[in-house]
Amino acid sequence: MKNKGIIYVLALAVFLIGTIEYIITGVIEMIAADLQVSTSEAGLLVTVFALAAAIIAPILIALTINMDRKKLLMATLSVFIASNGLMLVDLTYETILWVRMIQGASGGISTVVAMAVATRLVEKEKRGNAIGIILMGLSSSLVLGVPIGTFFSEMFGWRALFVFIGLLSVLPLLIIYKKIPAIKEEEKVTLTMQLTILKNPTILTALVITLLYVGGYATLFTYITPFLQATSSLSMAEISGVLFLAGICSFVGSKVGGQLADAKGSKFTIGLGLMLQGVTLLLFSLAGVHLVVLLLVLLIFMLATWSISPAQQLYLVTLAPRNPDIALSVNTSFIQFGFALGSGLGGLVIRHTSVLYLNWLGFAAVSIAFLFAIVLFKKMSSSNLNSKGVSL
Repeated sequence: MKNKGIIYVLALAVFLIGTIEYIITGVIEMIAADLQVSTSEAGLLVTVFALAAAIIAPILIALTINMDRKKLLMATLSVFIASNGLMLVDLTYETILWVRMIQGASGGISTVVAMAVATRLVEKEKRGNAIGIILMGLSSSLVLGVPIGTFFSEMFGWRALFVFIGLLSVLPLLIIYKKIPAIKEEEKVTLTMQLTILKNPTILTALVITLLYVGGYATLFTYITPFLQATSSLSMAEISGVLFLAGICSFVGSKVGGQLADAKGSKFTIGLGLMLQGVTLLLFSLAGVHLVVLLLVLLIFMLATWSISPAQQLYLVTLAPRNPDIALSVNTSFIQFGFALGSGLGGLVIRHTSVLYLNWLGFAAVSIAFLFAIVLFKKMSSSNLNSKGVSL
């Protein structure tokens, strides 16, 4: 594969962006105490990041579609770096919400553009592999970024972590400047073209499944640290270790999900993943029984959830073969909407009841997603049979 080293540099940039997005889950109690807000209010720092990535990023990508991809990537990565530097200042909670919006928008654009650039730096038959490497950078932010970041924050403070990530992001920025050539889109893709895909009821249903299963995941995982504290006697250092294991499972789940989708089909993989995700969310109600049970359920939950993503993306590509990039771009927005929905609803649950009830809300969301998947797959199977009957 051509330019493999540069692809990994792009993956590094996405890894750092993902770490900044997900790190709140590991230090949410620390941030809440420092800013003197509730845990649910601290959870909004995840919500606003996700909403900015879901809403603002796609709009800005459409408006800058004729801009050199290299320049756009450098510009948004620079804004991302600067926003992390702002965390060094003793900002108020309200101001940090705005900073998180800037991080979400700039980070969201950088991630999508990094994937687009990666596909243009390799051979046509290697584009899927290139995107896979970029996505590995994102899932690796859970494997390494969150637990290491949590441990780092325990030692130096969560504000220092943001600044440190910002400084590290300068490295891929410099390499992008020196090694990546100017890249422009061959065909103009407008915001209207991106929105027209939502008129297809089959694709819209698939996107709703994405929204619900990611929302069910984020409902619990956004507040996984207080959940673990409430259901076990683990210390923060031990919780960092648990998050590391959970991150490994997300990484493995992404790889296994892609392989299973190729071997058994995307529908089978999505259905199996949703079923396991729902079952484990139910089993979280047994978390207080034994620590081993809690850890086993959490690890299977992570494997199941992250195995769905590559299969879901493959399925969307088959639904929109003429415009796969647009379908995946919109799906990325729905993933971020899912994170925003889950973290937001999870905060409401904590505010009015207890962190121990989060798994039930997640189970409800995933159950609805599973029902949508059954209906969609049956409808598609019937359509395929009818089309074959007509052709005969």
